[in-house]
Amino acid sequence: MEEQKVSDLVKELVLRLLSSNQPDAEHSTSLVDPPKALKYAMRILSSRMAPSISVDEAAMAESIKRHLVNEGKSSDALTFADLYTKFSSKSGPACIKNKWAVLYLLKVISEDRRKEKKSDSRVSSGFFASTVSGGLPVLFDDDSNNCRVSRNQKTLDKGWNGGVLLVSKDPENIRDIAFREFGNLLKEEIEVSEGVLVRDVLYACQGIDGKHVKFDKNVDGYVLPDFIKVPRATGIMVRKLCELGWLFRKVKGYISESMDRFPAEDVGTVGQAFCAALQDELSEYYKLLAVLEAQSMNPIPLVSETASSGNYLSLRRLSVWFAEPMVKMRLMAVLVDSCKVLRGGAMAGAIHVHAQHGDPLVHEFMRRLLRRVCSPLFEMVRSWVLEGELDDIFAEFFVLGQPVKAESLWREGYRLHTAMLPSFISQSLAQRILRTGKSINFLRVCCEDQGWADAATEAADAVGTTTRRGGLGYGETDALESLVVEAAKRIDKRLMDVMFKRYKFKEHCLAIKRYLLLGQGDFVQYLMDIVRPELSEPANTISSFKLAGLLESAIRSSNAQYDDPDILDRLRVKMMPHGTGDRGWDVFSLEYDARVPLNTVFTESVMARYLIIFNFLWKLRRVEHALIGAWKMMKPNSITSHFFTKLEGAVKLQLVTTLRRCQVLWDEMNHFLTNLQYYIMFEVLEVSWSNFLDEMEVAKDLDDLLAAQEKYLHSIVEKSLLGERSQTLCKTLFALFDLILRFRSHADRLYEGIHELRARTTESSMPSRDRIKSRLKSNDEPSGFGSWVGGGRKALTQRAGEFLRIMGQDLNTIANEYSSLLEGFIAQLPVQQHVDLKFLLFRLDFTEFYSRLHPSV
Repeated sequence: MEEQKVSDLVKELVLRLLSSNQPDAEHSTSLVDPPKALKYAMRILSSRMAPSISVDEAAMAESIKRHLVNEGKSSDALTFADLYTKFSSKSGPACIKNKWAVLYLLKVISEDRRKEKKSDSRVSSGFFASTVSGGLPVLFDDDSNNCRVSRNQKTLDKGWNGGVLLVSKDPENIRDIAFREFGNLLKEEIEVSEGVLVRDVLYACQGIDGKHVKFDKNVDGYVLPDFIKVPRATGIMVRKLCELGWLFRKVKGYISESMDRFPAEDVGTVGQAFCAALQDELSEYYKLLAVLEAQSMNPIPLVSETASSGNYLSLRRLSVWFAEPMVKMRLMAVLVDSCKVLRGGAMAGAIHVHAQHGDPLVHEFMRRLLRRVCSPLFEMVRSWVLEGELDDIFAEFFVLGQPVKAESLWREGYRLHTAMLPSFISQSLAQRILRTGKSINFLRVCCEDQGWADAATEAADAVGTTTRRGGLGYGETDALESLVVEAAKRIDKRLMDVMFKRYKFKEHCLAIKRYLLLGQGDFVQYLMDIVRPELSEPANTISSFKLAGLLESAIRSSNAQYDDPDILDRLRVKMMPHGTGDRGWDVFSLEYDARVPLNTVFTESVMARYLIIFNFLWKLRRVEHALIGAWKMMKPNSITSHFFTKLEGAVKLQLVTTLRRCQVLWDEMNHFLTNLQYYIMFEVLEVSWSNFLDEMEVAKDLDDLLAAQEKYLHSIVEKSLLGERSQTLCKTLFALFDLILRFRSHADRLYEGIHELRARTTESSMPSRDRIKSRLKSNDEPSGFGSWVGGGRKALTQRAGEFLRIMGQDLNTIANEYSSLLEGFIAQLPVQQHVDLKFLLFRLDFTEFYSRLHPSV
């Protein structure tokens, strides 16, 4: 019903247009036949010819109105505006829906007549007259060799503005013939047909030179020679389509080059997987080209032909077909440029960067590509985390291994290669992956334990993955992290159990504290008593075997004998390198033999720091032992006071002054040493040990254990003034120790002299016979300050006074030097970095004696 109404309206329009232009009756035979004109109009309206302008009704009406105004027809413009307002306001079932098309038709018919007037005779007389001017093609008449379509000049003179195409009486389909003639004319102007160019473009997209389109190395691209005449638009389109061939050559060249040098290390398994993934994409590309090759064999129909088959290939159709492959090939070319000098994890990371794209096509393409590329990398991660195997012959993994000794396996055997760490694996996850594999190798190599295999299987079961190959892939980072976390938790727990239960790590730490840090008091005291005679000798005369025997005696004579025999067997005597003039005290030390796997924690550097601490504590105990020995010598001499009355007044006063000076100096030194030893033993060693035990209990892996051990040692070294920042203070402290030992030797000389003075004074009051016997008996005894014999009692008194004067001067010298050193030591304590050293200052100057004595301090 609707189609019939449209046909009636078109028929009425054609008849009105023809009737308004009827000439006189004598010319009626040469006019257009209305049925033929109607048939031609219907064919035009039912064709697919469409204007290349946007559908905008208001813009079209405005264009017509503006055109009328420009021609000076303002009244017509107003009339048109009024008519258009009424026309556009009509709505309903019986009204025209496509109003824009009606306006456009009227505008084109008007312009067709106007442009025909301006065209030259050559154009107006031929087929192209109306076509070139923008109108509709006309028909030809059989009776004339020139223009077969005539327009009534009389009606033009009368001012008729409509314009219409008059249809020929020729019963043939002249419109198709006209389009063929137009096509032939174009073929004469174009030297190369579009079909040939299409086939050349397809060849170029396979990296092959075509008949006309060839690769130019100078331009680095496919070009169409200048002598081949094609329209400019066609040449541009050919060059754009040939970009796909240039990209194909780049990708194909990279694959060929990589495969040619594959055995070399700079390709690797990840590079091989990348090439395989690219080759798979090129295989899909080849399939598309095969389909297009088949379609290119079909001829390209003319515009007017309806074509028996739509499977032909033109340049424009080819550009549509190449839209998606062009995006993929460009992306592959970019990846090839990015990965030329990369391999392994670095290559996977570079490709991953390009996967962060908002286009779903690109995102899915990159995801598919990365799953292939990252397959070897994820297999390395799985093998390392669950089996401890570093299957990386091309050094592509972000974990590097190197052959080392068993004790260095944990610290130096494996490390992260950050250059090979892909960006989709975080630094923390990489560290955990590294530690998990290290733990497996440590258990297998150092601990000779196989329980880690069950822990790895449990971890894989817990996260729902498999221990076989191919269980992980790109895009499953969460699953990878879950697997690593579970495996690390179980394997680290296994490692901690082996270290604490099987190898008794805690017990060995306690043994080192008791013997190397001198925490076993009775053992240390007995050892110092029995080795003192030996260590007082020159270092080059001391036998280490004899000292080892004395060590065994000290163990058997103290509570150390009840310790584990394995621990006692590891305790040994060590003689440090010595020079000329060194005494046994300077080179004696103890060492603890930490075997595999304990030597992973107690390394040579760690034991060297323990040795430094031992030497410091050993000297502190030696100084304390020396002061105790001086006290033992000083106390029994109080019985000598009964013979003071027999001495002369000056000598008696000198003796009392010297003894009192010695006693006061000993008290000062003992006060300093007692508080220093309390600080070292309790504030430093015990507090640090307590903190070490707490951290040992919460340690989850071997790295935590190593960190706790490092913190423990660092705390002792820094608080004991042995750190780098306390070197000046440490030198002052050791100078004080040497001064106290010097005081001990002077005190020994003083009291030996007093003993001999007493003996000689007693001898002078004995009968002559007993005096001779006493002299004979005392000849074998050493004299503290030379012979007192000779010159009688007066000479004895003079020599005693001289000896006491010299000893008094020496003690004053020691006292002044000690006060100076102690003042400097106390002055440096407040400026130390460690806060605990302020507690030492508080203990040493509790009564503010030194603060009042030396206000500058």
